[in-house]
Amino acid sequence: MSSLSRFFREDDGQDMVEYALLASFISIVAIIAIRAIGPLVRTIYENIQAALT
Repeated sequence: MSSLSRFFREDDGQDMVEYALLASFISIVAIIAIRAIGPLVRTIYENIQAALT
């Protein structure tokens, strides 16, 4: 029983878990932003291509 209570009191790996959660959150936000901006950038490049041809 003491090993179980000690497991819940120790926080040695807590920082790594927090950094992993933060990195995954930033990655998800970046993916969403890129997917939202992608069609707009494509339209700009298509307009430039049409203007050049």
